[in-house]
Amino acid sequence: MPDLGETCSKLSVMRLVSANVNGIRAAQRRGGLAWLQAQQADVVTLQEVRASDDQLRKVLADEGFGHWPVAHAPAAAKGRAGVAILTRTEPTRISSDLAADFDEAGRWVEVDVQTEAGPLTVASVYVHTGEADTDRQVEKYRFLDVLTQRMREWRDDGRRAVITGDLNIGHTEHDIKNWKGNRGKSGFLPQERAYLDRWFTELGWVDVHRALHGPGPGPYTWWSWRGKAFDNDSGWRIDYQLATSPLAQTATAAVVGRAESYDQRWSDHAAVSVDYDL
Repeated sequence: MPDLGETCSKLSVMRLVSANVNGIRAAQRRGGLAWLQAQQADVVTLQEVRASDDQLRKVLADEGFGHWPVAHAPAAAKGRAGVAILTRTEPTRISSDLAADFDEAGRWVEVDVQTEAGPLTVASVYVHTGEADTDRQVEKYRFLDVLTQRMREWRDDGRRAVITGDLNIGHTEHDIKNWKGNRGKSGFLPQERAYLDRWFTELGWVDVHRALHGPGPGPYTWWSWRGKAFDNDSGWRIDYQLATSPLAQTATAAVVGRAESYDQRWSDHAAVSVDYDL
């Protein structure tokens, strides 16, 4: 993958905003890109972009992000998945390599950015929904296995890294409003939740927002478009920023960008923002 050099500016603080946009062009029509522009972020990670590279760059240019470097991993299947990272400063490395099986899935992209404390790796990940007792669930576990290996490698090399995005897993009963009704369903299966247990205990990664916020319930990051799920705050917390311990220790604030009302929503997800004092 390209080495983009060492001439970029170095961050001393970083506001990292992660958002599942549920289709970048739909989010633009609903005001989502204007919302992201107003957050004064240094790095923005996106999931479910659902656009070609040209389409994504046109939307970004139209909404004031045209000068931002963009790392984009679109899915081979048109209109599906796709992840991206926007950085205010030029990254020194871009890669979408995770495993050969998933090269064209549009589920993973990572960059390195320079900070005053040294290099920092940021990844945007989209884990698909899955479906209990089907091949889709088997594929989800295969992807989580590959992700676990990458997280182990980064832990072992002492890297300052953060993985952001939509994991489509609620970790504990604090992360789903109707957890009793969702036992046995993909997104809250014991085997799925065990991956997060392993990441946080065996591998030492940190659920940054939970660490800063404290116990739940919530704050949730996804609500169905249907019924009164949003109005009743009957949601799931499935969007995360997971950091290695050296980086997690620098996190100072975390916020979920929940819309004030249903008609102001621009995605079925809410963005997760974290400030890091690097």
